[in-house]
Amino acid sequence: MDPLADPVPADVPAAQRPVKEPTPASGDRRFCPGRGGGCYRPRGMAVARRRRPAEGSLTFLYPRGFWRWAATPGLVWLVALFVVPFYAIVSMAGGSLDPATGTAVPQWNPAWWDRASFRYVLEQLLAPDGVYHVVLLRTLRYVAAAVLLCLVIGYPVAYHVARLRGRRRTVALVLLVLPFWISYLMRMLAWVGLLNDEGLVNRILVFLGILQEPYPWLEGKSVTVILGLVYGYVPFLILPLYAALDRISDAMLEAAWDLGASSFGTFVRVTLPLSKQGILAGVAIIMLPMFGDFYTAYLLSGGRPDTAMIGNAVQSLLFETTFGYAQARGAALVTLLALFVSVLTLYYIVSTARTTREAAGA
Repeated sequence: MDPLADPVPADVPAAQRPVKEPTPASGDRRFCPGRGGGCYRPRGMAVARRRRPAEGSLTFLYPRGFWRWAATPGLVWLVALFVVPFYAIVSMAGGSLDPATGTAVPQWNPAWWDRASFRYVLEQLLAPDGVYHVVLLRTLRYVAAAVLLCLVIGYPVAYHVARLRGRRRTVALVLLVLPFWISYLMRMLAWVGLLNDEGLVNRILVFLGILQEPYPWLEGKSVTVILGLVYGYVPFLILPLYAALDRISDAMLEAAWDLGASSFGTFVRVTLPLSKQGILAGVAIIMLPMFGDFYTAYLLSGGRPDTAMIGNAVQSLLFETTFGYAQARGAALVTLLALFVSVLTLYYIVSTARTTREAAGA
């Protein structure tokens, strides 16, 4: 007898055939051991039913499709206040001149975009004698130096706060959050008062004998702009670093010490690798706005061109030199800067996803 033959005779009417039920192992709706299409439920086999969501789970608390509808307002907000304005910027970059006013007007149809502004800005960014080449290199230097100083200052602070316990940690976290209660612009204006010739910084340095006369901090000095960027953005680096360091279990550090590792070796081989994602998150959070920052260099150098950054060039094209193709070139510069920043963001996302997969596989 063929083991694969249909156990139900072919001459049995369909109405009298056994009920088709799923198997508990596979969950399939039919149990068909034969080739003839006959399906049946063996005796004693329980019917597999859909499990009821566990009480307290997200599926039990919220109906199906709840989060999809809950995310709709946020998506609408993102489209209305980011996607549409960004498309307007790109349309301005690809627009034409208004013959009546001599200013750029947006071209909403992508098929009619003029790429002359993009070509001009790209050439001026990459050519050694380009108008924006020096500004781009200066911006890269400022951002790299500021990010490095933020890490040197912020990592020890975040590590110390993560090791605190009880009320001392609460006080430290409140002190870290306090700068967010004050506008960034107001904090930069406070630094203008501190760094002028009669400011507190010069008076202290002269009193201690470090300087013989007040230093002109606000007269186009690169160090002033870099320190201003560090002061403005270092709190944004400390918080994600603290969150990453706080998740590191003390048992892992104690295990490294039990295996003979020194404090420095434990930091290099355990703490630093485990805090990599916090470092990347903090660097991404502070680096991206630094590239578009314009009022830090403007306020701390009196608007001098020697310390101008890419953000200052964009501000000048969009709001000061508005005749001709200036606004279109400013919009093209914004678009290219956004693409560059998007590459950095994409690297952070890919790196985070890879680390998450590796952790899940382990």
